[in-house]
Amino acid sequence: MATKQPWQDDYWLLLMQQYLRKPTGMKPIYDREMVNLSLELHIHPEVLHDKLGDIGRLRTPRIERIWKEYGENPRRLSRAVQLLRQMIGFNSGGDFFEGVDVQETFERDFRPLSEDERVTPIMLVVILDLYFRLTPITMVAETPEVQELARLLRIPAKLVVEILDVFQHCDPYLRRRDVTFSPLMQPCQQIWQRYGNIDTRQLADYAEQLKVYFKN
Repeated sequence: MATKQPWQDDYWLLLMQQYLRKPTGMKPIYDREMVNLSLELHIHPEVLHDKLGDIGRLRTPRIERIWKEYGENPRRLSRAVQLLRQMIGFNSGGDFFEGVDVQETFERDFRPLSEDERVTPIMLVVILDLYFRLTPITMVAETPEVQELARLLRIPAKLVVEILDVFQHCDPYLRRRDVTFSPLMQPCQQIWQRYGNIDTRQLADYAEQLKVYFKN
């Protein structure tokens, strides 16, 4: 049975480096570098964010000791992190997880879709939030909100429009009778099943958090 990689004390060094990254202190949950660390450790960004708060509060004696040793010496911390990465096989073709059966869950949301490598599931979530803010007649490339989101996601506005159109086919209230042959139909359906029926305010909050990832 697949398992997740457990937390290890050495990870505090990696997380403290994030905490000391300017501007020093707490980082948004979906800060890009925090997400990259989450993907490396196979630990959800929300979990890392909570542990980042533990560093800010010096919650445990272990954290206090690490802070005393590295808190005022980022260079020493950087050397320790570099050594740690070499020891545990980070960025070396997955050596760290050799022999460990890792079941990916949230990781897939940040990786390109096989149907279109320009798009990731979290991008579909952000576009779905825009879908609920527009009407079908405004789901065109000329709409300022579409253009703004396209710039944020670094994809063509016409691709955002294509995805909005696919979401129209997912929306049971529109009852579209025409057929779409977009390869993104299945990924969009999956995102709709996960988020299409939740409170739109909850979706909006989540989308705003995700947008931070694209602003870095």
